Amino acid sequence: MAEESGVTSAVFSTDLPVKRPREDELFSENNENGVSFSSVSGDSEDKKVPDCISSVIPGWFSEISPMWPGEAHSLKVEKILFQGKSEYQNVMVFQSLSYGKVLVLDGVIQLTERDECAYQEMITHLPLCSIPNPKKVLVIGGGDGGVLREVSRHSSVEQIDICEIDGMVVDVSKQYFPDVAVGYEDPRVTLHIGDGVAFLKAVTEATYDAIIVDSSDPIGPAQELFEKPFFESIAKALRPGGVVCTQAESIWLHMHIIEDIVTNCHQIFKGSVNYAWTTVPTYPSGVIGFMLCSTEGPPVDFKHPVNPLDANNSHSMVNGPLKFYNSEIHSAAFCLPSFAKKVIDSKTK
Repeated sequence: MAEESGVTSAVFSTDLPVKRPREDELFSENNENGVSFSSVSGDSEDKKVPDCISSVIPGWFSEISPMWPGEAHSLKVEKILFQGKSEYQNVMVFQSLSYGKVLVLDGVIQLTERDECAYQEMITHLPLCSIPNPKKVLVIGGGDGGVLREVSRHSSVEQIDICEIDGMVVDVSKQYFPDVAVGYEDPRVTLHIGDGVAFLKAVTEATYDAIIVDSSDPIGPAQELFEKPFFESIAKALRPGGVVCTQAESIWLHMHIIEDIVTNCHQIFKGSVNYAWTTVPTYPSGVIGFMLCSTEGPPVDFKHPVNPLDANNSHSMVNGPLKFYNSEIHSAAFCLPSFAKKVIDSKTK
């Protein structure tokens, strides 16, 4: 764990391998320009190209991943605030020019101060506003604390458990993103550092009213969170009529992944199965989706919220006003473009 200042640049290469970025290779002090170059397989064993970040303009962070081949989203970097390597992944925080502070895990942007509200508020309130009086809520992932901040707006909730695999993410978020990590200050919250898959397997059947899976993309530590056995564990942990909301990728980039998620959920959950989406400018394609499902029991109509946040805004007293979510955008989130609707409907009927 170390703090660094300055900006990092890299030189664009057309034969840059598509792989997950690694900050420990990018920000090496061995290179006088602040850029580390690593050997990669190619036409020549002696060829040196940037391992991950590619930029034609010095001082820009560009995200490259096999999850979105052929494209990269770039942010101007003002200062590197933190770099560290946990047991599971590389962790970095930098100050961007236009999106505030940015949290990066294994070279992939997880949140920015400017647009995190569009994700945190939607992944939380889409499920919790769809059922009356949720009392016990489990968060898998979400180590930055943003989902906790949003769950704590619901006065009916009595117990909030969170299972995050990487303690460094929690610590770094508390230090650099206090307005996001404020959720940890709620006395209803119990933090469990460990594997979410193992945690769910040990949960007593029908424990939770809602489970929110705030995972990174299905590469590395989060891969199991997109597989059928994990969804089966979720279904067992939910009470009758309980709900789950999980990060479910982009309709512009990952329809093949979404098809598999919808198919698995339709087989496992005997209540409602719906796909919703929101806009997050710093997520590749600017769009990210959510899979919302309910277990057999009291019917759940995700498209029409029955548990609105307090009309008098009492939920804003501690954590500030909502910036993105409202009841109108809740219902609109389930309106899909024709190409996505056709695919998703074919898997649920």
